[in-house]
Formats: sequence, structure tokens, C-alpha cells
Amino acid sequence: MAWIALAFAILMLALPARAQPSDAEVQTTWRLLDYIAVDYSGAVSDGRVISDAEYAEMTEFAGQVETRVQALPPTPAKPDLSRRTKALRNAIAAKVPAETVAERSRALASALLAAYPVPLAPSAPPDLTRAPALYTQNCASCHGANGDGHGPEAARLDPPPIAFTDKARADQRSLFALYQVISQGLDGTGMQSFGSLPEADRWALAFYVGQHAYPEAAAREGERLWREDAVVRARYPNLAALVGATPATLAADVGPEKAAALTAYLRRHPDAVTARPDGSLALTRERLDESLAAYRAGDRKGAADLALSAYLDGFEPVEPVLAARDSALMARIERAMAELRAAIGEGRPIGEVEAANRSLANLFVEAEAALAPERASGLSSFLGAFGVLLREGLEALLIVIAMIAFLKKTERSEVLGFVHGGWIAALVAGVATWFVATYFIGVSGASRELTEGFGSLLAAIILLTVGIWMHGKSNAEAWQRYVKEKVSAALSRRSGWFLFLLSFVVVYREVFETILFYAALWAEGNGVAMLAGSGVAAGLLALIAWIMLRYSTRLPINQFFSWSAILIAVLAVVLAGKGIAGLQEAGILGVRPLYSVPRVEILGLFPTVQTVLAQVAAIVILAAGFWFSGRSAAAARSPASPAE
Repeated sequence: MAWIALAFAILMLALPARAQPSDAEVQTTWRLLDYIAVDYSGAVSDGRVISDAEYAEMTEFAGQVETRVQALPPTPAKPDLSRRTKALRNAIAAKVPAETVAERSRALASALLAAYPVPLAPSAPPDLTRAPALYTQNCASCHGANGDGHGPEAARLDPPPIAFTDKARADQRSLFALYQVISQGLDGTGMQSFGSLPEADRWALAFYVGQHAYPEAAAREGERLWREDAVVRARYPNLAALVGATPATLAADVGPEKAAALTAYLRRHPDAVTARPDGSLALTRERLDESLAAYRAGDRKGAADLALSAYLDGFEPVEPVLAARDSALMARIERAMAELRAAIGEGRPIGEVEAANRSLANLFVEAEAALAPERASGLSSFLGAFGVLLREGLEALLIVIAMIAFLKKTERSEVLGFVHGGWIAALVAGVATWFVATYFIGVSGASRELTEGFGSLLAAIILLTVGIWMHGKSNAEAWQRYVKEKVSAALSRRSGWFLFLLSFVVVYREVFETILFYAALWAEGNGVAMLAGSGVAAGLLALIAWIMLRYSTRLPINQFFSWSAILIAVLAVVLAGKGIAGLQEAGILGVRPLYSVPRVEILGLFPTVQTVLAQVAAIVILAAGFWFSGRSAAAARSPASPAE
């Protein structure tokens, strides 16, 4: 309660001193300037008005800009802004060339944002999978199903809706400009505000409508240019640079054809800007700087969100490659990330937060050096592919083999098809995930950690119950009694589909992480070495599976259940730790470091209070379950009557 009261007091003290306009006021003015820069050419040509309606609109918008700037709070830059707005209005009145008006409008818009900063970009690449449905629901009736401006409602609108397929016009529009119009609408037109939509949806729509003038066929060439041309990548170090630039400015530097191809690619794959193919961690450093600035300003939540974004949006996409090249450095980064988040979350003194931030930034510099293209080698790709598949595959293999061995021990081979169908379906789903993540959408760091975290916890819960159940059946008499009473009936009632689901979940969780690692390793270019590493790991896993199945058939039933119960219990504890760690890295759970605990990822052991407590809780539940099941079995074996 004390922290809440303090935060409330700081907020109350800050509010009266705030002499800044609302973001909407500045953004509206910026939007009007952008509209003038783009559409003035349709009103005036060679010093003559060619459209009375367009010219009247330009005059009105210039007047609005001047009025709105005059109403802004005083700043040292305001007099110059007022002078520029008056000069722009006079230039339009004098019917100067379109190039002059466009240049003055854009320069004034840039100066406006410098004087009154507002958010210019989404905090993360938008989810474009939602965009087509959003467009159909909100935009197609006016702008047309394919963005040509000929929707069913277009005929009754004056002025008519914009044709997003008009490349000459699209070349002059930035994604930020599209976002502003979507968010606030456009006075004097039929374009209404869609500010009620979530911010992420509005950004998704801006990226989607910004694609229409640039065909998808050009995106593949754009991807090649993006991967091969470091100069082009340097133009877009972050999302703010991407959404603020127009294709026309890019064309002036690289040529119209390359600009169109790059625009087609980046507006369909904005995640490419944050997942740098050259190992650059510019976004990571930028987010860390912003996080520290927010903490200094008293915005702990903003600082925490930006620190998390530095990891998930900046570092997570290149983590698989770093894991293959320097796993020790990756572990140090994850530990330092936890320490920074803990320092911010606990509201520690600014000096401690600065030290934690600086330490993490230095580690990211080391990571960037390790990720440099010249550090790529066939050996690192081989070892990375081998290690990832062996580590991830072994966990799934142990669980699936235990299920297969159980069915063979119970002589229910007719149900084996469900288990095999589950893991095969998981492999197929994994391939589909790789295809979708490669060619359609990007899997964000948060999505990955959430999938792994919740998947691990679900598997851990299932294995806790299965392990306790198996321990209770480790006594031969108890097992024979159970077989007679339960197994035959249970396996005859669609329980095969439960086995299918369990097999699918435990395998897909591992496949999901493996394919994301492999996608990153493949981008290094050492495809033969990577395939060799994965082939060796697959062969070793097959050998382990053969040994386990062969040995399990020779075990007496009570030993089989005893060893299986222990194995499953260990896996449950491991997955409990991994599940909590995944949710921490996704920002769902807080982090409290434990400096005395080592990081042993293969055991699910991570140096945080939350992960250790989760594993301790799993051990306690297993111990209690084993004790209770053992006691129940002993009671069942005790003589029922004096005659015995």
C-alpha cells in the first residue's frame, strides 16, 4: 500500500506541472501537414488551380494547421513553428509548385514532432494475421476489397475514397501517416476515426493498406535485398525509422525498383527490422536506453516494459544463433536480464538500476560480436543443430517411450496407433509452424516463451498425476488387480484419443522450440553442417529409443512401473521449472534472482525464487503422492480376514 500511495502522490505532483499538449492534438496537426504534402499536387499545377474542391481543402487545412500550432503550449520552438505555418499558408495562397509545398509541409511536420514529441511507432511488430479480417470489416465497403477505392459505398462519398493501389500516391505516404488517418479520421471527408480499435489493430491496418500498391511478387526480391545489403538495413535500424519513411525517399537513394521491392517486403514482414539478419542488436540497445530514461522519469511500468522489449523484440530473435556459438554468454545475458527486471520491479535506487542496465548493455555488445557474420562456421552450425535437437528431443522421447512401453506391457498394441499418430502429427504441425513462421508471419519472442511456458506447465501437471499413479501400481499385486478392474475397460472407451493428445502436446512443445532454433541457424548459410548435426542427433535419439524399448520389455512389471514413475517424476520437476522460466521471460511473472543457485537448463533449474519454488512444490506434491499411493497399496495387501 505504501508503494501505491507513493506512486499516486508522484502522479498527482507530475500532472499539474505537465505543460504538454495531448498526443492527439500534435498528431492531428501532423496528419494535416502530411495530407497537404501528398494531395496539394492534385489541386494546383503550373501555378493554376486544377481542382477547386481540392484547392479549397488545402486552404482550409493550412488554416487549421496555423490555428492548431498557435494553440499549442509555449516552447522555445513555437515561434519558429508559427512562422513556418504562416509561410505555408501564404505559399498555398500563391499557388507555388507542388514540390515546394510538399517540402515545406514535411519539414514543418518534422519540426513539430521535434518540439512536441509523440509516439511514432508501435512497440513491437504488429500481428498482420488479423489485418485482412480487420480490413474487410472496417474498410472494404468504401475502399474496395482489393483497395482500389471502388467499394459498394464509394459512389455516395465526396470526395471519393482513397485508392490504396495508386502507387504514385502511396509512394508519398508513410505508415505513420496511414496510422494517423486510421486513428483520427479526416475532417471534411467520409473517412471516420477508428480510434476505438486497439492500437495494435490500427497499426496492423496501416501496414496492411500500405501493401496494396506494392505487389507480393516483389516481396521476395525485397527480402533478398534486405538480407544482402547492409546499407539498406542501416536505413531502418528500428520500427520508428520504418513507419516514418516514405517509399519516395527510399527511391531517391536506391532507385524506384529496389524501393518498391523493399517496401513490399518490409510492410509484409516488419519483424525483419527487429530480427536483424546481421546480428545487429541496435533495437536492444535503443530499448535499454529508453527503459533507463523512463525509470529516471519515475515511470517504473514503462521502464519494465521497455526492458522486456529489449530482450523479447531485440535479443530473442537471435538467441538461437548465440546459443549455438556461446551458450555461456547467453546464460549470462538471461541472468543479467532477470537482475535488471528485478531492480526495476522492486523500485531500487537509480544507481542500482543504472548499473544493472549498463551490465546488460555490455553483455549485448559481447553478443553482437559473437553474432557477427564472420563468426559463423560449419562447426558452430553442426554443434548447434546437434545440441538443440538432442536436448529438446530427449524430453519428448522419454515420455513417448514410456507410453509405448506401458501399452506393450498391458498387451494393448491396438491402441499404439494413437500414440504414434500423436507424435507424427506433432512433427507435421512443427513443419507447418516453420512454413508459416518463415513465409507468412513472424513468431514473436513473447509468443514463443508463452507457448513454451504454458506447454511445459501443462505437461508437468499431467506428468505429476501420471507419475503418482504409476508409483501406486509398482506393486505387482496392485497392478494385476488394476488390470482386471480398470485397464481393459478404460482403454476400450475412446481413451486412445487422450493418448493421442498427450503424445501430440509433449512432442509439439519440443518441436516448436526446435524449429525456431533451426530457422535462425539456417539463416547463417551453413545448411549442410546443420543438416549433418540434426541427422547425427536424430540417429542418437533413435538408438536411445531402441535401447529403452528393448530393455523395458525385460523388466518385471513392478520394476517397470517403479522406474517409469521415477523418470516421469523427474521430468515433471524439470518441466515445472522450465514453464515458470518461460512465463518470466515473456513478462507474465515477476523475477526475483537467487544468486546462490546455478543455472542448469537441462534440469529446469534457473536462479530465480519463482522457478525454484515451483520445482520444490512439484517435489512436495510427488513425495506426498508417492507416500499416499504406497500406503494405499500396502493397505490393499494387508490380510482381509483371520482366515488368511
